[in-house]
Amino acid sequence: LVRPSMGSWMTYGLGSENQNLPGFIAMCPGGYPIQESQNWQSGFLPGVYQGTYIDTQHTDINKLISNIRNPTLSRPSQRRQLELLQTFNREHQAARGFDPQLEARIQSFELSFRMQRDAEDAFDVSREPKHIQDAYGPGVQARQILIARRLVERGVRFVQVWHGAGQPWDNHDDIEVNHRRLAKQCDQAIGALLKDLKERGLLDETLVIWGGEFGRTPVVELPKKGSNAGKINGRDHNHWGYTTWLAGSGVKGGQVHGATDEFGFKAVEKPVHVHDLQATILRLMGFDHEKLTYRYAGRDFRLTDVHGHVVNEVLA
Repeated sequence: LVRPSMGSWMTYGLGSENQNLPGFIAMCPGGYPIQESQNWQSGFLPGVYQGTYIDTQHTDINKLISNIRNPTLSRPSQRRQLELLQTFNREHQAARGFDPQLEARIQSFELSFRMQRDAEDAFDVSREPKHIQDAYGPGVQARQILIARRLVERGVRFVQVWHGAGQPWDNHDDIEVNHRRLAKQCDQAIGALLKDLKERGLLDETLVIWGGEFGRTPVVELPKKGSNAGKINGRDHNHWGYTTWLAGSGVKGGQVHGATDEFGFKAVEKPVHVHDLQATILRLMGFDHEKLTYRYAGRDFRLTDVHGHVVNEVLA
């Protein structure tokens, strides 16, 4: 979820309007996705803009966020201790010139301390009325989608929600059984999220993005060593034609843009390249992707490289 009108599923380092919570939170129950923290790192931006990972399989705040509470020091004592540490770090930094890694570490300590006040409230969905909890449904996926709404409501500008550890949707076999089960775990909660955001007046300023990095082939995958279990009931990877949907801020709802061929293999009508999708998301966030650059290693980088066109047809 992205809060375009407030600043910034990818963050571009614009921070949170609630300074006691991270600007970017990535939630994944049970462990990391397949590429781990690469999925929410800050790239060549300063480390302060990197996402904060939360293991949403837990409901106990002490397990949900490691070291959220200090069992031995009071908050005033922690504040004094942190100020002393900051003094040493600043002296160390001043003697060595600007070091982005050290600056990120300093900011991380500060954020961790500030989160002790606001995080417990934000992640505790038991504080929601029963009819809201029932609307999202049972299970960890529903709970983390509800948490996503609570975070957006509290000023977190970017929330990334993963279905689970590894890559549970990567079904080279048993695709019908597995995809039906996975979709059922989040379908109700996604619908509740959109309705909930709208009723709270948040949908107009929140961009909801749902998708993955590729689709699946329209034909079964033949058995091959190391790829599947020797069954002929799964699908291989397919980047030629797949779906991403957008809802909320600046998006024209109730329409389908483009189509695949008659086999469902390749986009042939109004195809949208991933750079086009990125350029469109940036436009919805208020940026011109051709002008938004960042100088790194001696040259200017664009987030869409040297490609990408805004898909104006999907804009409201």
